[in-house]
Amino acid sequence: MSLEAWITIGTVAAMFVALVRNIAPPDLLFLGASALLTIVGIISPEEAFTGFSNSGMLTVAFLFVVVAGLRETGVLDYVGHHILGHAKTESGVLGRLAGVVLPLSAFLNNTPIVAMFVPVIIDWCRRNQISPSKLLLPLSYLAILGGTCTLIGTSTNLVVNGLMIQNGLRGMSLFEIGLVGLPYALIGLVYLLTVGRYLLPERKELLEQLGESRREYLAELQVQPGCRLIGKTVVAAGLRQLPGLFLIEIDRGGQMIGPVGPLESIEQNDRLIFAGIVSSIIELEKIPGLIPVADPNYEISPSEQRRRRLCEAVISPTSSLIGKTIRDADFRATYRAAVLAVHRSGKRVEKKIGDITLRSGDTLLLQVGPQFLKAYRHDPAFYLVSDVEDWRPIRRDRAWISIGLFLILIVCMTTGLIPIVTSAALTAVLMVALGCISSADARRSIEWQVLITIAAAFGVGTALQNSGAATVIATSLVNSTQVWGPIAALAIIYLLGSILTEVITNNAAAVLMFPFCLETARLYNSDPFPFIIALILSASASFMTPIGYQTNMMVYGPGGYRFSDFLRIGVPLNFLLWIVAVVLIPLIWPFQ
Repeated sequence: MSLEAWITIGTVAAMFVALVRNIAPPDLLFLGASALLTIVGIISPEEAFTGFSNSGMLTVAFLFVVVAGLRETGVLDYVGHHILGHAKTESGVLGRLAGVVLPLSAFLNNTPIVAMFVPVIIDWCRRNQISPSKLLLPLSYLAILGGTCTLIGTSTNLVVNGLMIQNGLRGMSLFEIGLVGLPYALIGLVYLLTVGRYLLPERKELLEQLGESRREYLAELQVQPGCRLIGKTVVAAGLRQLPGLFLIEIDRGGQMIGPVGPLESIEQNDRLIFAGIVSSIIELEKIPGLIPVADPNYEISPSEQRRRRLCEAVISPTSSLIGKTIRDADFRATYRAAVLAVHRSGKRVEKKIGDITLRSGDTLLLQVGPQFLKAYRHDPAFYLVSDVEDWRPIRRDRAWISIGLFLILIVCMTTGLIPIVTSAALTAVLMVALGCISSADARRSIEWQVLITIAAAFGVGTALQNSGAATVIATSLVNSTQVWGPIAALAIIYLLGSILTEVITNNAAAVLMFPFCLETARLYNSDPFPFIIALILSASASFMTPIGYQTNMMVYGPGGYRFSDFLRIGVPLNFLLWIVAVVLIPLIWPFQ
C-alpha cells in the first residue's frame, strides 16, 4: 500500500475516532480532513470542495425550503393534528401514524415530520395515560423506513445519486429504490406492530411528568360568520382533540350551555369559553373566524397576522392596569395589542374574560405588533414581557399554493421532464415568490451543518479513490468473499454501512463507503448498482443507536429512552432488514 493510501486511511481513522468521541462537530471534522488531504497533495482543491456544487447536495438544500413552505402554510400542522383522530390504543395510533408518516417521509424531509408529531403523540399519551416511550421510537423508525421508498425520501439517497452521476453512472428514477424500499418499509412496520411493540420500554415516570400542572389560561372566543366550525359538533370540530384544552361552556345569546357535551353543535355567534395551555390556545387562534371576545377589532387577515406576534406579559404591582377590567383597559388603543387569554396563579378565573379585573401577577397572552417587546420590555406596568416561541403566524391563505407547488414538484421528478435539482430549486424559489414563506424564514430553514458535512465528505471520498486506499480495501473484501461470490460482498458492504451510520452521520457513511462499492463491482466485473443500493439502504437503516440519525435524537429525550433501548429494539430490526436487502437486491438488480 502506498504512502498516500496510508495517510488517507490514517486521516479517515482519526476523523472517525473524533466523530465517535464527539470531539468536534461533523462539518468541522470533514472540512478539516479535506483540507489536510489537499495540503499533502492527495486531492486537488477542486476535488476537495466539488461537493459544494454536487446536484444531490443542492437538491437537499432546496428541499429544506420546500418543506418549510408546507410547514409555514399550515399544511403539515393540519395533517399532524388530524391524523390520530379517535384512536384509543397503541396499535391504533401506530397504524394511523404508519398510514401518514411512511408516505410523507417518502417525499419530505424526515426532521420536520417527526418534529410535528412528537407533541401530538405526547398529548395523546397524556390523555390516554400511556407512556410516550411506547410510541415515539416507532415514530422515528417509521420516518426512517419511509425515506427508503423514493429517491427524495432522505438526503442520503440524493447524495449517493449525485455521486453516481458524478462517476458516469446513470442516476436513479424517483421510485426505483422503492422496488426494495417499499417491502423493506412494510416488513419494518410489521416488526414494529408485532415483536417490536413488546420490546419497547414503558417509562412509568414519564406519565407522572405528563401529569404535572402547567400554566392554564382562560380564553373566550366568538364564532364569526363563515367559520368552518359552524354546524359541527364539538368532536367533529376537533375541539376535543387539542391537548391540554377544555371547553368549559358555550354562551349562546346569553344562555349558558355547560358542561358541554361532545355532540353539542356549534352555531354562529357562539362564545366558546376555554381553559387550556399556551400551545392549545395558539391552535385555537389559528382557526379562521374564531376571534377573541375581549378584542372586537382583532386582526384576522392572514396578511395582517404575519406582521403580528404572540407574547406573555405579567402585570406588575405598580401597574396602572390593576383594578381595571380587560375590556376597560383597552389594550388595543393603549398598547396596540389584543388580549387572547389570561392566567391567574394556577387557578381558573370564574368570569367572562372581558369582565376579569386585573391583579398583580396576572399573566396575559397578547397578540402584539413587532415593536411591542422593544417598547414595553421595561415598562413599569409589566414584570416580564417575553415571546411565545412556539407561535408563528400561519400563512393559511397560501396553503393551496404550497400544496400545488409540491404536487408539481413530484410530477416533475416522476416524469423526469426537468432535472431533479432544477425542479427542486424552482419550487423553492416559487415558495418564496408566492408568499408561502418569507425569504428570511427560507434561509433559516436550511440546515447548514448538514449541507457542509455532506459537501466536505465528498473530498474525503475522492481521497480514498485517488490514494488507492479504496482499491486495497475492496481487494481484501473481494478476496475474503471469493468463495461465496458477489452476494457475500454485498452483504458485507451492507453490514459495514449499517455499522458506520450508527456512529457517524448517515450521509458521511454513504460518501465514505461509495468508493468501495465501485471498486468491489470493478473487481467482480459486476454492475455497481446492487452494491450502491445496498449502501443506500444500510446508510438509512439507523435503528441501533440514538446518535446515528437525527430523528432518533429528537425522540431520545422526550421518550425517556436509554441507549440500551435502541440496541434491544434496533438490533433485531437491523438484522431482519439486512436479510431482506441481501435477498431482494440481487433479484431486482442482477450483478451481471
